[in-house]
Amino acid sequence: MRQMKKIFTLLLLCSVMFISAQEKSKEDLIDPCLSKKSNEYMDRQQAALLEEVFNVVDENPPAYPPARIRQTALYLMDAITHDKYAAFRTPLQETFHQRIDKAITEIENTKVTEGAKIWKLYNMGFVVRTKSVTVAFDIVRGNSAGSKGFSLPDEYIKRLAKQCDVLFVSHWHDDHQDKDVARIFLDAGKPVVASPQVWKEDPIYSEIIHLDRVPNKVQKLKLKDGKLKLKVVVYPGHQMKKTINNVTLVLTPEGINFAHLGDQINEGDFMVDFDWIDNVAKHFKVDFIMPTVWANDLVRITRGVDPKMVFLGHANELGHPVYDRDPFWGDTVFSEPSLKALLNTDYPVIMMIWGESYLYKK
Repeated sequence: MRQMKKIFTLLLLCSVMFISAQEKSKEDLIDPCLSKKSNEYMDRQQAALLEEVFNVVDENPPAYPPARIRQTALYLMDAITHDKYAAFRTPLQETFHQRIDKAITEIENTKVTEGAKIWKLYNMGFVVRTKSVTVAFDIVRGNSAGSKGFSLPDEYIKRLAKQCDVLFVSHWHDDHQDKDVARIFLDAGKPVVASPQVWKEDPIYSEIIHLDRVPNKVQKLKLKDGKLKLKVVVYPGHQMKKTINNVTLVLTPEGINFAHLGDQINEGDFMVDFDWIDNVAKHFKVDFIMPTVWANDLVRITRGVDPKMVFLGHANELGHPVYDRDPFWGDTVFSEPSLKALLNTDYPVIMMIWGESYLYKK
């Protein structure tokens, strides 16, 4: 009997060790549902598809109307980023870093003499440069994707902060705010303007500028050691009821006016923001806006502001569940058919992938 107990204990111990080894091997895999060979295949496929995507978009840069082959490349990018583990694969990590590095290098070497140059970074991250000012919106390193290998190194952000005059942060969600990014901007002597909920319980809050959230109220923001007073309007937006979202309209000395909408969304019975959205164009002439690709009633928002162009953001946010990584092709099941409705209007719409840019002229 004692011998049987010893044998049983030994078998049980071997089983536990075998299961632990299996679990450990699965943890070492990017996608635990796939074998090592299958994961390696997915990496090779991702690399091949990314190469094709960026060969096409580099040959067919953002334009209106877009080249048909460019649209196909954007849809291929949708397929790549809708792999649950996309951000954990080395090809996408390296490509993301290369594209952002390319954009920052371009910013470092670009002088704008007419109009505005718009760079699309990650998610709702945009940099806009005119002759007199360079403005950054919702710059993050990509931590929301949950992959250390995907996130941008601080050195990239330090280079970017040197080139920008101010950082605006629309709201508190991790795919729009990054406290370490704000710290880098502040340490570089660049002001950070954010909505009231951002970092509210953190010591950094006292260093952040909080402008009045009042429709059509023009406020002056001192930049470049007081040499430039930039005119700004902060509209009292929301992402539904609970999240305060700054919609920032920048009025440059050159007369190039543009608005970043953050995650502005009106939904269900919460439609109060349309009270001011419907009337923006009555107060200001706006050259271009930067809304999310998934905002409900994009047509109504666009008509209320009446810009010359629309630059869409927030496609393929890797921190979201797969069904909520809104694609360029415009999913009308999870999201409203808002994007496709906007594309059927006369408003020129530009969709860009990470690191791309567009030169806007009046």
